[in-house]
Amino acid sequence: MADTVFKLNRADDVALVTIDNGEDHRTPTTLGRSAFESAVSVIDELERGDWAAAVFTGKPFVFCVGADIDEFTKVGSPEQALAGTRAGHELFARIRALPFPTVAAINGACLGGGLELALHCTARTIASNVRHLGFPEVALSIIPGWGGTQLLPRLVGPEAAAKVIVLNPLRQNKLLTAQDALELGIADRMLEPVEFVDESLAFARSLALDRAEPAWSELETVVRKTRSRVDDAVHGATRAPYVALDLIAGARDWTVEEGYAAEEQAMAELMTSPQAQAAAYAFTVVERRSKRPSNLPDAKPRPVQKVGIVGAGLMATQLATLFLKRLEVPLVLTDLDQARVDSALETIRGEVKPFLGTIVDGGTDWGLFEGCDLVLEAVFEELDVKKQVLGKLREVAPRAILATNTSSLPVEEMGADVALHFFNPVAVMPLVEIARTSHTTDEQLATAWDVVKKLRKRGVLVADAPGFVVNRLLTRMTTVLTDALESGNTAEEVDEAILSLGMPMAPSVLREMVGPAVAQHVLETMHRSWPDRFPLAPNGSGGRHTQDQIRAQALDAVADEVQHLLAEGVVADPADVDACLILGAGWPLFLGGAVTRA
Repeated sequence: MADTVFKLNRADDVALVTIDNGEDHRTPTTLGRSAFESAVSVIDELERGDWAAAVFTGKPFVFCVGADIDEFTKVGSPEQALAGTRAGHELFARIRALPFPTVAAINGACLGGGLELALHCTARTIASNVRHLGFPEVALSIIPGWGGTQLLPRLVGPEAAAKVIVLNPLRQNKLLTAQDALELGIADRMLEPVEFVDESLAFARSLALDRAEPAWSELETVVRKTRSRVDDAVHGATRAPYVALDLIAGARDWTVEEGYAAEEQAMAELMTSPQAQAAAYAFTVVERRSKRPSNLPDAKPRPVQKVGIVGAGLMATQLATLFLKRLEVPLVLTDLDQARVDSALETIRGEVKPFLGTIVDGGTDWGLFEGCDLVLEAVFEELDVKKQVLGKLREVAPRAILATNTSSLPVEEMGADVALHFFNPVAVMPLVEIARTSHTTDEQLATAWDVVKKLRKRGVLVADAPGFVVNRLLTRMTTVLTDALESGNTAEEVDEAILSLGMPMAPSVLREMVGPAVAQHVLETMHRSWPDRFPLAPNGSGGRHTQDQIRAQALDAVADEVQHLLAEGVVADPADVDACLILGAGWPLFLGGAVTRA
């Protein structure tokens, strides 16, 4: 017998439907076959019963996160994809047609099909602590296929719908908070978590909404601007965002039933595409990195109650802001120049809550680091400079775990306990490469992992090897691109060759963002270890290349370097390489990673 996921209880004359897979919040509830079967049974009872209203809610911290991603790869034909999409439409349409008010009480993570279920209700309440609401489907090279492309624009208008359905998934899968959902009009009421279900039941009993119709007058402008931004993001390498945008636009003139039919045809085409199948693999790879890795030692992490940052430049300021926001513990930062410190403190205090601004301090005195549990250096990328900094820290903070944010230098040689390599911009990029040395203790590594998790970043454990994973692979790719430039290709041709893969940023833009000096320094570090694969000067032989040749040579170079990484044991699991590329380099999910090519 299938597990009961939809559970019906009575709260006087209101039906309370709880979506719960019986697991804790670490295993979010999805809409697989068992869930559908129990949902049909519950909706049968709702249709037969004499109810004043119905409230749908989830288990603690989770409303519902939509379709089971594991079932995507089992879809073997367009006909199967169409049938699965139609089954969702038929089920949710019955909720929408119930003859009494329905309220989705969104108490936790609400994604994809979970949000579509909520949109089929008359209204929605949301708990103020919800931080994960949205449609991730376009990032997976599919679309919201259970009514999302039709009901969201009808509720909030085409511009907001395009943002949530199309653009946010292409921005590192950006999700909405409760406040965002309220401001956009997705949620009708934001309630505090303490009495959330009771207040949602009361809201359902007295439901009377006066909701304005969304404006469609700017539809053509919205479509044009969104399409341009999609072009900039994926360069036509995956069809899903374009299809989703067309469906949103169609909602202006179609009936809901016609919109359902259009979604079904779209999913029949997209779900079996190579891009969607590759994205399903890549998504699984990334999600596994949110869990404890098998090679993390079973040691208790040290409590971190005071943090130090060495440096007050752009990267150090971003790091300090993140640590202060997420850990909410006293933080100090230093630099050689007091004016630079003052500028950094002003920036940090402008980004955090007033209370947090009172527990951050800075100056030029090394003594500020006394009592720190963790100190992260983010100074100039020069080995001798880092050695001096870390040596001084050993004197003033002997108990602290000393971490480096180096992008390529040897961690053990500089004297750090562990590397925490963040990516720029720090607030956006989810990856942190965590590198241990032969001297790193289990407690130090466990603490590093715990801190990264509390920062809401995705950690990947790597060896202390030049460039770790991301910079090593990107630098190897760059040698091919530099060779093409030397052979007579223009920068525009080289950029377009890489952008046509769906990469988020042109190589020339990335180099300017990183800084030519930093890029050259990383190359020199790689060259010292592997001069044949990382030449300091391009060969420039063979004449101009076609864009197809440049693209193929770049991918071949990455695949070759992946093999070297794996042979050296830089990561414990080959899929860690793909996770690093996806999380740290914006490697598109629909490319499926680089390991399979290697």
